[in-house]
Order: sequence, then structure tokens, then C-alpha cells
Amino acid sequence: MITRIVNATIVNENSTICGDILIKNGRIEQINSQVKGQENETIYDAKGNLLLPGMIDMHVHFREPGIENKGTIKTESRAAVSGGITSIMEMPNTKPAAITNKILEDKYKIASESCLTNYSFYLGASNSNLDELKSVDPKKVCGIKLFLGSSTGNLVVDNKNQIAEIFEQIKIPIALHCEVDEIIKENEIKAKEKYGENIPFLEHGNIRSRQACLLSTQYAIDLAEKHNTQIHILHMTTSDELKLFKNEPVENKKITVEACPHHLWFSEEDYSTLGSYIKCNPAIKTLADRNALREALKSGFIDTVGTDHAPHLLSEKDNTYFNAPSGMPIVQSALPSLLEYLSPEMVAEKTSHNPAKIYKCLDRGFIREGYFADLTVINMNKSQTVNKENILYKCGWSPFNGIEFKSTIDATFVNGKIVYEKGKINDVGYGMRLLFDR
Repeated sequence: MITRIVNATIVNENSTICGDILIKNGRIEQINSQVKGQENETIYDAKGNLLLPGMIDMHVHFREPGIENKGTIKTESRAAVSGGITSIMEMPNTKPAAITNKILEDKYKIASESCLTNYSFYLGASNSNLDELKSVDPKKVCGIKLFLGSSTGNLVVDNKNQIAEIFEQIKIPIALHCEVDEIIKENEIKAKEKYGENIPFLEHGNIRSRQACLLSTQYAIDLAEKHNTQIHILHMTTSDELKLFKNEPVENKKITVEACPHHLWFSEEDYSTLGSYIKCNPAIKTLADRNALREALKSGFIDTVGTDHAPHLLSEKDNTYFNAPSGMPIVQSALPSLLEYLSPEMVAEKTSHNPAKIYKCLDRGFIREGYFADLTVINMNKSQTVNKENILYKCGWSPFNGIEFKSTIDATFVNGKIVYEKGKINDVGYGMRLLFDR
């Protein structure tokens, strides 16, 4: 299969050039100002639009197996490609929880038959599965997920000895949810005493407080430095934590950090109108925190953007504080939301280049000859408003509903195949299992 992309504005590795790309057998064969035509080729005219390496989303919850009423690998990967995402790394809090390599391989089989993006799955840490974690194939599994604080599901690891052994013995990236449960529980008691069961959602950032985040993040960093462990701290929410990180090239870091589109877009001021729809763990906090996160993303203290895509049913979300689950569907709006305040070059760095570097993704994350053709075409001159007609999540809603973005995803290529184009999903096969150069 041969495809030639013509008239593209190619954004890659902090540069922008106008040119063509020749794709053969799923890989980029040639990048040039004008690539020579081939026999039996398919031509895609980018019409001067931006061409970025596809987003590698290192943080999604696609709900399968066990919670398919909210989303499946197929439904959520369809939404992902419509948002320009070409590879996903999915979390272990499914049912059953992916805490053994056997369960993990069952998820890979499901994905091989249904996932439109490329895919990998984290093995979840528990209080008693160190041997399972140590037996992971580092070339075939993206990493380990360690919950230091409770979230959706019940995978929190609270055995200090087990945590220390994980940091000491695991040699692949450990992705971390950092919050202190004891602080959160104390804050819940105080909120109940004040409000009863009708706690306003504005209190979420006080209950899952900045102190709960800061102390847990500091704990994780101290352990990582002690044992020389590679860790990736997920969903940063506070300005307080930013001072714990270094502004260095990502290649020089063993401690990296992620921000999420919703923490970069919303603030506590939005609870009054969106309430449970923006309830997530860790919580969205103040406008000052949101602005600090954006600046840290631009300056280099924050290394990546991952969506933490976590669909729930509206019937679940339309509930009181303790009965409304945390999490929201995000993958369709991640790239358009980032392009509202970041340059295309920086979007490519934070969503493609740096994830590929941190996880050592084999032949992905860049527009380079010999690499897989995972590409996203973005029209910066066509706005789009999020609404029911274009939301593809199985749960059928978005926290960005009604928001107009200045850019539109025109097309998404996965391994050289156009899987999404101008509002239409193309069923041309499934993605590939991600491999890692470790």
C-alpha cells in the first residue's frame, strides 16, 4: 500500500516545513519538498494544513473488560482517532483489574481485534504482586501503574514495604497517581460535618487538597531519587508541586510529569456551571494553579500531556457529591484544546516526541523516514464546536460541550492508513501493539 501526502505543512522536532510525505507499507519512506509520484499510489492532499506526528496518549481508561456499559476499547479508540490520537496506553483499573500478566495479555487480545489506535497496557501494582511486576517483558509492555492514592477502582497500594520494593526493583517506567488518602478522608469528614450529604462540587478541590497531592508527590520523588527509579507522575494539578521538578531536556530526566487537558482548561470557577461533570481525581483546582500549569508546560517543567480519558454515564454523573464518580471523557478534545494556547511545535513535543522518548516507543512519535506513519492533519482555519452530533464517546457527553475550538482534526493516519477523515471513521483495520526499545 502506497500513499503520498502532498501540500502539507509538516510540524516536527521544533521545525515547520512545507512538503510531501511518501508512505509505503505503513512507514514513512520519504520526506521532501516534492516527493515523486508512484505507481498505484493513493494521494491525500493536505491543502496546506498542519501535519503533526499523531498523539501518543500515555494515560487512558477505556473500561474494557468489565465496564463496557461506559466504554469499550473499540468505541473509545474510535473517539481517540477522531481527536488525532494514534497510540494509547491504557490503565489497569478494569474488571478484573489488570494485576497479572495473564489478565494483561487478555486485554491485548481484545485490542488486537478492536482497537483503531496502536495500543499498550499498564500492569497494575497491588500490595502483593511484585513477582508479576518483575516478570513483565520490557519490550512489550509500556509500564507499571502505581496508585499511591485511591481513585476509581480499588488498586491503591498502601503497604510501605511493597512500595519501596517496587521502586527498588522495577526497571521500566512507573506511572503514578499521587495523593494521600488519610488527608482526603479527614477532609471528607470535615465537609460532611459542614454540609451533610449535599456537599457542593466546589469543595472537591479542598477535599482532595493540594496538601494531599504535594506530600504524596514529594514521597514518590524521594523514593525515586533514592533508588534511581524511572517514574512518570500523572495529572499534575497544583503550583505547589511544580517546584519539585527540574526544567531539563526530557532525555536527561528519570522523573517526568504529565498535565491533563482538563486541568489545563478548567478551574474551580467552573464548578458552579459544570459541577460533577468536571469532578476528577486529583481535583481541578484554582485559576492560579491552572495558569501555573500552562506556564510550566511551556517552560519545560511539565513534560507531557495525557488525557486521563475516563468515561462515565450521565446517569452516574447526575448525582450528589459522594455518588457521582470521578473522571470525564477527553480524547476527542485534547489536541484542539491545547492548540488554543500552545504552538503546534510545542503540541508535537508534549504529545508525541516526549512520550516516545520517555517510554522509548519503537519507531513512533516523530515524522522521520523509517518510522511508522502515525500522523494527524489539523486545519487551523476551520473552527469546530463540541456538540452531541460530533461526540463519539459511548457515554455520549463531553465536559467541553458547547465550546468552540479554532482548529479541527481533518484526518488521522495510523500505520499509514487513514482511519479518520472529515468526520468519518474508516474501518480499514486495527492498530498495532506498541513495542519499546529497552
